[in-house]
Amino acid sequence: MDPCPFVRLTVGNLGLKIPVATKPARSVVHPSSSPCFCKIKLKGFPVQTGVVPFVPPENPSPDNQQQTVTATFHLNKSDLEKLAAKSIFAKKICVKISIYTGRRGKTCGVNSGKLLGKVSVPLDLAGTESKASVFHNGWICVGKDTKGSSAQFHLNVKAEPDPRFVFQFDGEPECSPQVFQIQGNIKQPVFTCKFSFRNTGDRNQRSSFVLYYRSLQSETSGARSWLSSFGSERERPGKERKGWSITVHDLSGSPVAAASMVTPFVASPGSDRVSRSNPGSWLILRPGDDTWKPWGRLEAWRERGASDGLGYRFELIPDSAAAGIVLAESTLSSNKGGKFCIDLGANSGNGGRATPSPACSPRSSGDYGYGLWPYCMYRGFVMSAGVEGEGKCSKPNVEVSVQHVSCTEDAAAFVALAAAIDLSMDACRLFSQRLRKELYPNQDLLG
Repeated sequence: MDPCPFVRLTVGNLGLKIPVATKPARSVVHPSSSPCFCKIKLKGFPVQTGVVPFVPPENPSPDNQQQTVTATFHLNKSDLEKLAAKSIFAKKICVKISIYTGRRGKTCGVNSGKLLGKVSVPLDLAGTESKASVFHNGWICVGKDTKGSSAQFHLNVKAEPDPRFVFQFDGEPECSPQVFQIQGNIKQPVFTCKFSFRNTGDRNQRSSFVLYYRSLQSETSGARSWLSSFGSERERPGKERKGWSITVHDLSGSPVAAASMVTPFVASPGSDRVSRSNPGSWLILRPGDDTWKPWGRLEAWRERGASDGLGYRFELIPDSAAAGIVLAESTLSSNKGGKFCIDLGANSGNGGRATPSPACSPRSSGDYGYGLWPYCMYRGFVMSAGVEGEGKCSKPNVEVSVQHVSCTEDAAAFVALAAAIDLSMDACRLFSQRLRKELYPNQDLLG
């Protein structure tokens, strides 16, 4: 089945140049000596923000060795049709950027930034599903001081085709659902999921994990130990949720991916929640050499404070090292849910880090060098998965970039990861709350 058409609209390569002769009033902080930021708006999408670096007057353009992306808008076919319809009956669709001097945020309920100027870039998205288009690349004059001098704002706005495979669970992961591939109004089954509890009787599966990590530890000296977090046969004291596992099968019944809870989700001492200092974790596994091999590791916990959300961190596990490489780290609202997303292109000013959903409270996960593994293999948008809030029926919708799928196992690994992040919302619920019966072993229900 063909992938679904998507368009990736990006705004980046930002820079602000202030004329040397400009002398702002005493009450105004000169942009060249203070942080500048911008708000980027596209109708129908959440506002994104990003830092605007100052460019010395003698420089012809922002000093970037490669294009830096500040904001990304992912447009599916429905979004493109809505935007096209609006452009017929109203003014032409534009991406709007407001540039501010000063720091982001509010002081005493008042926005702390001072508006310097606004820029609107018209968009013609027709044909962008199959061909890239650049709508602007260069300098624009913004704002004027008392002498009529204008600051200059540099930006690049472009749209590129970004086709994706779309998968939809037909039930909640703990109910062992089918997974369909979606293309327009057509859907067909491609995977089945089997939810189970890994216990002391699962000797074959457990032994393959343990033997793999022991060999990995012996090959990699000084690397981070994963085996220590795998868990032991004995019961751990306190409240915990453990042993959850979901296996993804193709239509022939062969297992093609799995997600296994390897570190129990345990309530921290004196509380009713899983803490960031002691998160639960999953291994995302792929078959190889007659055994399961770890592909990624997902950690999750319950955030404290006003966010009260599901915190997560996803690490890719290289074949030759035990230390994982962080690809995504953020927070999802426990109440509203949101989108788990891996996007190595950029997000709102994070310099190429994982894109948080609008419902997220993003956490920085570090800068990435595109010449290093895995960034030479994973670039741009990788995948996203919708996650519902606590107590809501969740049937994850998963989008995976075509460029990152070359076989069934590739797609299945992302489906298993989507199931793991969805189940983590349940695993991180307060222990005072009862989960649905499918998430308890039979002996727990009898007890």
